[in-house]
Amino acid sequence: MEMTQQDPEPPGENTVNGFVVVDGAAPFIDFLVAVFGATERTEARTPDFYAGDGTLIHAEVKIGNSLLMVADRKAGWPFTPALTQVYVADPEETMRRAVGRGATVVTPASPFYGGYGIARFLDPWHNLWWLFFPAAETGPATGEEPNWEESAEPGPVYTTLLETMATLADPRGGDAHA
Repeated sequence: MEMTQQDPEPPGENTVNGFVVVDGAAPFIDFLVAVFGATERTEARTPDFYAGDGTLIHAEVKIGNSLLMVADRKAGWPFTPALTQVYVADPEETMRRAVGRGATVVTPASPFYGGYGIARFLDPWHNLWWLFFPAAETGPATGEEPNWEESAEPGPVYTTLLETMATLADPRGGDAHA
């Protein structure tokens, strides 16, 4: 059998796609639409017919040129927060929309490097979002190495991440496998 070289993904699709499992997939999709302008692929929405409880076993949303798959967490499944990076044009407006829908600011818009800034928020499902955005004077130019040498005090981009990651908890409370 002769093999031909072709991309493994269908035309117009990405090679890597994230999957987020939450309690309340339908409201989570609404959050993504409102905050990021996501578009749901309604033909991919798959209720869990076996459970018969209205939960989703699969759904898909496009944010920009990327696909994010979504499902409802089942009893016995562990809490698995998503840690997702999104490039945005206006971090302040994106954060405003997220906070307006129950998110918590973790890192306000801050200088980063390579011509970009960073901001972070924790959504109501306890997923952590990194917003990267074009910013002037953020540190080393594109292609230059950032300076990772130790300084006397770590900045908020570092400290807010460590603080938040240490406090991520199952939104159901109690046992993470409940």
